[in-house]
Amino acid sequence: MRDFVSFFVNGKQVIVSGATVFKPLTDYLREDLRLVATKVVCAEGDCGACTIFEGRLDSGHTKLEYKPINACIKYVMQMDGSHVVTVEGVSFEEPLNAVQKAMVDGHGAQCGFCTPGFIMAMSGLCEKVKSCNSQQMIDCQSSKEALTGNLCRCTGYEAIINSACAIDLSQYKSISSLYPDQSIIEILKKISNEQVEIESEKYRTFLPTSVEELASIKEQNKELRIISGGTDLGVVMNKMEWVPEVTASTVNLKDARSIVEKDQKLIIGPNVTLSQVENYLKDKCPEFSKLFELFGSPQIRYAGTLVGNIANASPIADTPPFLFVMDAELEIASKTKRRMVPITKFYKGYKDLDLNYDEVIASVHLPLPKVDETIKLYKISRRIHLDISSFTAAFRLKINNDKIEHVAVALGGVGPVVVRAIEVEKFLNGASISRETFKKAGEIAAASIKPISDVRGSNDFRLRLSENIFQKLFFDLGKKELCR
Repeated sequence: MRDFVSFFVNGKQVIVSGATVFKPLTDYLREDLRLVATKVVCAEGDCGACTIFEGRLDSGHTKLEYKPINACIKYVMQMDGSHVVTVEGVSFEEPLNAVQKAMVDGHGAQCGFCTPGFIMAMSGLCEKVKSCNSQQMIDCQSSKEALTGNLCRCTGYEAIINSACAIDLSQYKSISSLYPDQSIIEILKKISNEQVEIESEKYRTFLPTSVEELASIKEQNKELRIISGGTDLGVVMNKMEWVPEVTASTVNLKDARSIVEKDQKLIIGPNVTLSQVENYLKDKCPEFSKLFELFGSPQIRYAGTLVGNIANASPIADTPPFLFVMDAELEIASKTKRRMVPITKFYKGYKDLDLNYDEVIASVHLPLPKVDETIKLYKISRRIHLDISSFTAAFRLKINNDKIEHVAVALGGVGPVVVRAIEVEKFLNGASISRETFKKAGEIAAASIKPISDVRGSNDFRLRLSENIFQKLFFDLGKKELCR
């Protein structure tokens, strides 16, 4: 049992113990290691100035996979067994790497405060493109997508986008080529197999290596908060200046980062990120994969997990409506046994889960859509991208000769939990497709919910959305008839 966390920063191993473990990663980098190019502005993962690379062992433990993440909402305890690369570490062999040179030549920086984050996000795009194909240039759309998590007040972005498109990928040196030392991988393998328990004067944290160990820790610590990606809890910890007294990080759970496909169903581990799900479902369910473009920035999607999004239990979370209509199940584990719970039964009330004091979510079992099924997903928010939802809806339909053979409907943001619209499903099953049919379905939906008014939308606004989303669905299905 270790009483410290250990990871690498720009190729050098660091060992951290005591109160420092409970610091945000940005504070540790800037204050303890004096790597001050990693900036902090929003402290909630929105602006990208703190972007760094997190390198983790792949599923085969043969190489490190580097992804850009927001360091401001990561805490030191979560970095155990990783290789952190900052902007200081991407060009130590030469004055400038290919990304930095493109930014200089393209006049992509003015005040320069946000520039390190842009450099790291662009480098993340280079890593992604080079790993996928032999393409030597980056297109404009890819640049925009990769930089959606980075904000700049000075440039108007045009110079930055142009700089990204001008990067010569043939001159870009990948992180793995800058840090090829196999000894890093061997040390990280050993680290990831060791249990960790660290205590300071105020706080205590655990890093278990199995789901059963995590469940046992939860059983013994009633106030335990489990941190997975930390994309939500990290914001709370920063903004409210509140660190839970007892935490457990899932970073070292064995076999927790894998997606296994079996019998037309995906078994998704507790550390599988939203980005992994997005990429895996790009062809198998493009509608769900497309939703992630609205969900959050690449940095958030590389860090946040599907299980974390489920366990956070927000009624406006983006993934549960889809999981509801797909009849997903959750594998719940204690230290001695496991059970399956339909996700439609998992939320008993606001932040009230079908999860005993000694249980954790071990995996998500997600059926894949059949070839003759149509999936439609909707997210309504104040701005289109990277915003918290005001209202969500998911539809799963099987249509034959303009008749609905089967339908599943889920609505979010209309009550304390995501709901399956059972009365609507009863009405639509077997019905002929017409605008009048969908208009009536919307009226039934609005009559069955009691949304509240809050900063993201009034009760009346959400009732109107619940009605009108069925009209939107009708037209999205390619129907053009007028209301009779």
